[in-house]
Amino acid sequence: MTSSVLISGAGVAGTTAAYWLARHGFDVTVVERATGRRSSGNPVDVRGPALPVAEAMGVTAALRERATHVDALRVIGRGGRTVARLPMQSKPGAVEIPRADLAAVLHDAARDTADFRFDDSIVALQPDAAGVDVTFDRAAPRRFDLVIGADGLHSAVRRLAFGPERDLVSHLGVWVASRPLGEAPEDPRHVLLYNEPGRLVSIHPSRGEALIAFIFRGPAIPGLDHRDTERHRGIVADAYAGAGWQVPALLAKLPGADLYFDSVSRVHLPEWTHDRVTLVGDAASCVSLFGDGSSLAMAGAHTLASAVAADGIDAGLRRYEAEHRARTDAKVRSAGRSAALVVPRTRIGLATRNATARLMSRR
Repeated sequence: MTSSVLISGAGVAGTTAAYWLARHGFDVTVVERATGRRSSGNPVDVRGPALPVAEAMGVTAALRERATHVDALRVIGRGGRTVARLPMQSKPGAVEIPRADLAAVLHDAARDTADFRFDDSIVALQPDAAGVDVTFDRAAPRRFDLVIGADGLHSAVRRLAFGPERDLVSHLGVWVASRPLGEAPEDPRHVLLYNEPGRLVSIHPSRGEALIAFIFRGPAIPGLDHRDTERHRGIVADAYAGAGWQVPALLAKLPGADLYFDSVSRVHLPEWTHDRVTLVGDAASCVSLFGDGSSLAMAGAHTLASAVAADGIDAGLRRYEAEHRARTDAKVRSAGRSAALVVPRTRIGLATRNATARLMSRR
């Protein structure tokens, strides 16, 4: 009898898992809260362990067609002068692509063999050693042999099966907000980075429509609703009050914008599996801004599907976690060092980072 799998989340991890599980003969359903595929997203890298996964899926050419064409970073001083220009030195085969385009390519690969159901979500789970009874917001209840939470940092599956987010997710002291600029980039091949102590603004040319990102240090905000966009705009505006360069003009574009806002956080779980519920991608291990989140999501989803296909669900879930934790743990440990480089806390730290960038640019 064919085993049934429910995946929550049609992002990078969910679509990759859907493709491979369906290919291995599982009956796969993907449920996604959004009404359709997203049309925007910050650029991410497909590299390292994700490259052979993409090649085996036959999507490498499609990824390259949608890749950005950035070849350098320019560090900008307060007066607008270029402090340093650093060539982008990606590893062989690596592709930088907007996250939504990556998810779209993966969805196109998986959609003919998995059942995708948008505008619905899981509201209750009753797992046991043999399967999971699932209650949906819209669809009729159903039992599955396996449920996979691929629904990101604020995973509903993790909350329902493992406990409340406040007990499992730690804020790392950095916030990220981003949105499309709404116009073509001034410099189509360079990412512009402007720093002041504790805060950074970047303009990324993406694929013709520039993206703004605000990355800044700040404490956790108790009770913050991650869907309260108006509150998010206010937090960003307060964090960047008095900033120089083009920041005031960029802040003026926030009202009415489709704004992504979230914390850089660490998910800490002693185990990723509870009975027949498991987690993959940011739902299991997240330091997305600094941790190659998309590449690790693809690699983890492939490992999960391959392990349960080869060893059966229970033994396969144990092997998946053992193999994939070896990839993610080192990335999680390096998050603090990456934050210090991207968003230095002090003027001395910023001056040191910029001096290092100038030396590197002269090589």
